[in-house]
This record gives sequence, structure tokens and C-alpha cells, in this order.
Amino acid sequence: MHFGSLPTVGVDALTPEDFLLDVREDDEWEAGHAEGALHIPMSEFTARYGELTEAAPEGGKVHVLCRVGGRSAQVAQYLIQQGIDAVNVDGGMQAWEATGRPVSDGKGGSGTVI
Repeated sequence: MHFGSLPTVGVDALTPEDFLLDVREDDEWEAGHAEGALHIPMSEFTARYGELTEAAPEGGKVHVLCRVGGRSAQVAQYLIQQGIDAVNVDGGMQAWEATGRPVSDGKGGSGTVI
């Protein structure tokens, strides 16, 4: 599936081994996120880009998430321009939650998508 020329993937196609990058803001992340995702808010992304390059699997794909898919599409496009294999997760965390995937509050409890 492509959004323009941007590669996208549905939540249902993700596996537990996939590397997730969540680009939502801190309050959204704290309310609820996918366990194991790397969190770098879009507003801080260029300044913290090195965190992604250190954490991302060598030669692996980066699956970019936001709330519904708009911000993550912009970040995925930027990553592709940097030569990183990135895809936008269609529907973002709203689709993640709607398909029954676990949402964590980071404190051992159940989170929510805001």
C-alpha cells in the first residue's frame, strides 16, 4: 500500500519483532503507547535523530507511528530521504488500539490513545 510514493503498512501486518518509532508528543506517549517502541517526538526529531540511528536495527525497517498517520508520514518521508528503510503505519496508534493491540502506560498498566 502506498500513500503517494510513501510506503505504508497496516497495523495488522506488524509483528512483535518489528522496530517501532513513535513520533507523538510526550503527553500522548505517557497516556499510552506500544510496548517496546522508541519514542522521539516529531517536534524534537531532527535534534534527536542520532537516538534513532543508534537504536534502529542495522539494515532493518523502521515502522513510524503517530496518532492517525499524518506526522508519522512526514517523519517516514524524511527518513527515506536519509536513506533509511522506513514505512508509515497506516492509522497509527488509533488503528493499533482498535485492532486490540496492547497499549501500555509505561508503568505496568493499560494505557489509552489520546
